[in-house]
Order: sequence, then C-alpha cells, then structure tokens
Amino acid sequence: MTRATRDRVWDAVPLRAAEHSFERLGEPPIAGGRLLDLGNLDAATEAQVLARLLSRDFDAWSEAAARVGHCARPVRLHGHSDTVDTRTGEVLSSFSSVESPLGVLHVRCGNRRATECSSCSRLYAADTFHLIRAGVTGGKGVPEQVGENPLVFATLTAPSFGLVHGIRGGRTCRPFTPQGQDRTCEHGRPTVCHARHGEGDELLGQPRCRDCYDYASHLVWQWWAPELWRRFTIDLRRALAKRFGVPESRLGELVTVQYAKVAEYQLRGIVHFHALIRLDGPKTDAGFASAPAGTSAALLATLVEQAAAGVAFDAPPLHEGDVVRRLRFGTQLDARPIAIARRTDDPDRALTPEQVAGYLAKYATKSATDSTNTDSPHARRLRATIVAVTERIHADARADDMPVREHPYGLLFKWRHMLGFRGHFSTKSRRYSMTLGQLRRRRVRYERALAAAHREGRTLDVRDLDDLLQDDTEETTLVIGHWTYAGTGWDTDGDTELAKAAAARAREYARQRAATRSEQRAATKSEPGTKSTVREEGSADE
Repeated sequence: MTRATRDRVWDAVPLRAAEHSFERLGEPPIAGGRLLDLGNLDAATEAQVLARLLSRDFDAWSEAAARVGHCARPVRLHGHSDTVDTRTGEVLSSFSSVESPLGVLHVRCGNRRATECSSCSRLYAADTFHLIRAGVTGGKGVPEQVGENPLVFATLTAPSFGLVHGIRGGRTCRPFTPQGQDRTCEHGRPTVCHARHGEGDELLGQPRCRDCYDYASHLVWQWWAPELWRRFTIDLRRALAKRFGVPESRLGELVTVQYAKVAEYQLRGIVHFHALIRLDGPKTDAGFASAPAGTSAALLATLVEQAAAGVAFDAPPLHEGDVVRRLRFGTQLDARPIAIARRTDDPDRALTPEQVAGYLAKYATKSATDSTNTDSPHARRLRATIVAVTERIHADARADDMPVREHPYGLLFKWRHMLGFRGHFSTKSRRYSMTLGQLRRRRVRYERALAAAHREGRTLDVRDLDDLLQDDTEETTLVIGHWTYAGTGWDTDGDTELAKAAAARAREYARQRAATRSEQRAATKSEPGTKSTVREEGSADE
C-alpha cells in the first residue's frame, strides 16, 4: 500500500497527536503530526485498530469492507454459487467464498436502525425516501400523473395516559389546572408546572406523577397500535364508500386508497403514526389510475380525520381480573392536504413532496432509543410494568395449563426493548409505489453492470441503465448458491470501529456534496434566463 493510500485511510477517522502509538509499532508518524485520535477507545481496541492499519492484509480488509458499504456487523458466509443459463442449463460462471478478499464472503447486515449500523440504516433510509417520493411525484416505474391524485399527510397520535412535561411551543408547561381539579394529585405531587422546557430537558416526556400515570393502559395501547391502524384503513374505505354512495365491496370500481406509513416514538415512550395517504382511481392491474372527478385533497383530509376519530378497538384484558379497555387514537389528529407542483422555490408552500418523503424516511430508521431516554425513571417503570405483567401472564398460563404463546400478550416480554410496540416501523399499501425488493433488485443489476464495465475496461453509459427500471423483465440466468453461516460481525472490535469511521466519513461527504449542489442551484437561480430550468432539475435531484 502506498503512503498516499494509507494517509487517506488515516483521514477516515479522527486524529490526535499520539506519536508514541506509532513509535512502539516501529512506524514513523504521519507528516504534520496528524495521527489517529483513538481517545474514545480502550487500550485493547486501540491496539487492534493500529494493528489492522499496519497489517499486510489491510488492502484485502478495506476491499471487503468497501464491498459491504462499511457495514458495522456484516454476515460472514462460506460456500459457492453458480450462474446458470435457464435456457440451455450451461454454467456461465462460478463464485466461491475463497475468492473473496479475506477468504470469506461478507454481506450487509441490513439493519434499519441507525444505532445498530449507520451504513445499512442510511441505505434503508435512502430506499425508503425514493419509495415514498415515487408515490408522490412519480418515477422509479411509477407514472408522473400519480402526483395529480389527492394526497394527504396525516399524523395519528396516542391518547393521554397521564400528565407529562412538554415544550408547549415555548410557553409554560402547565401553568393552571382545569376547573374542579386540585393543584396536587392524590399522591401529593403538583399537577402544575411553570417551567419553560427546552430541547434536551430531562423532564420532557416524564410524567408529573408516575403513580398517577396509567402504565398498564399505555402498554396495552402500544401493543395494539398496529390493530388500530388496520381498523383505521378499514373505516376510511367505509367512509369513502358512504361518500360515493356505493357498497364497500364495490368501492374498488371507483377509488382505491394507497398509503405509506412510519411509526415514531414520542418522548413519553409511545408511538404515533405519520402517513401519506393518496386517493387513486379504480383498481387496475397496472395501478396508479387517476382519481375520479370531484375528489380533492381537502375532501380526503376530512374523511381521514373522521375515520381516525371514530376508530375503536376493545383490547382483551392483560390478565385474569383485569378490565377490557376501549382503545382509540388521541385527540391530536392532523390531516393536511399536499399540493404537488414543479415549483420548489415557493416560500409560501407549507409542505413539499421532498420534505415529507425525507421526514418519513428519517423516522423509518429510528428505534425506541433514538427518541426516548430509555434510562429515565419513566422508561424503567415501563419495562418494570412489562416484567410484572409477564410474570402474571405466566402464572395464569400455568394455572390454566395453557401455552403462554396462546395468550394475547404472551410475547410482550420479547418486545420490552421496544417498550411494547410490536409493529413494523415502515409499511405501505401494495399499490402506493414500488417495493423495497424492487429497488434492491435494481441495485443488484446496476452493480453487475458496473462490474462488467470495469472488467471490460469501458465506461458505463447511464442510457444503458434504462432496463434497470423494468422489474418484470425476463431473467435468463439463475444463481444457485450453497452457503453456510460462518458468523456475524468483523473479527475484532478494532475492525468494527474502522468500518464505523469509514461509514461516518462517507455520510459526511454525502452531506457536503448535497450542500454544494444546493448552493450551486441557489446561485444559478439568481442568474437571469435560467429559472425554469433550475426548477426542473431541482425537483428531480433533491
């Protein structure tokens, strides 16, 4: 490896003046004193990082890491695969794990959570962004006229289970109590709060009195939140059928409802849903039909609010002797129409498709630990309630000689790390846009085309990539693999830290490029005679 290449690797992680780290390894310091900043690592991990950087097989390791996008916890596989022509049965090519840089095949972990793997979660967020945006403005195989259909951005929240501290738009948290209520609860704690909480305040989302807070109902609502969403979609279709005066069974002959939804944790440790809801025309094989005349985003927003306010579900008791709870969404419902247009420089527009798609994609990669302080007394009380409920369920199951899994809350303990939420964080209807699987298959086709171009020493023309958008093209080859699991993660903690550092550097570089492009577009907009062209390009590139 050349010194220039090694310098670029060292630049991928923070630096400090620690010449003794290299001196004890017999390696001269980098010119200018720019050395690795390993202050956040323990001594053992620091030694592993330095040993990898100075090892003979660092080139092979860096190639393997680059192939998986510097995934933090790649899956290691042993085995081989053959590419076969489906028409003739001829084996076109073969690949074995021994041909990989380190003698083992590494594949991405694919974890969507940024706390687990920043590289894979970034890729998941990018895929989700394009999936959501295509259902708003078209593209990626979705016709552009889909943007003319009524579209609503809806937020469905959880109800209150007790008073909690909040920002309240910069106002005092809770300066007074409703008429007839005392200024202290039955446990002697104040029900008012005159503080103005700011971002990062440890009190945000914490109950004013944990003894008054209904933790059991909180967990029941969280557990059945996916069911509430399912019933909401049913009620929305019923409201549409009533609006058009047709039986619900025939609604598909007039309109169809398509949506993309993500779940977000509030500070109090409970989810709420953000969704893009679109009204399409009659159900067809191709999908994306134009909405019938007379429908509008304002009408759809009204029906969304009515359906969300009316949905209800009677949850079964947590255990014997418990009560049946009627679950609903909270009163803070919001449904805003989105007007799709080519203009991206209108300061009066409340929402743009790119903003909404980016917003939903961001929350699709979050987990409970990203939005909620899981070490707070409130979060610990939630987990303690899950443990207590689980112990009671197991006791009842033993008494009734019934398998725990058959109990409605039998798997609650399995989801304690998600504070009782068991649903998918990102879901969509079938005909909202393309699927993540389609996007990933197109990426594989691109990588194959790029690899072939490199082998043949030619430049890959973007015009040669049109077939990537044809997801249903007939495949003439079949890949037959024989693989065995060899483990998960890199060999050492030092390798993991290097992969994380490289992924962080790539993310930073991407942000810098995006900022540069934005500055260039802003500068070009100010030039006379280029306004319309820039709008067209901006709406396609953002």
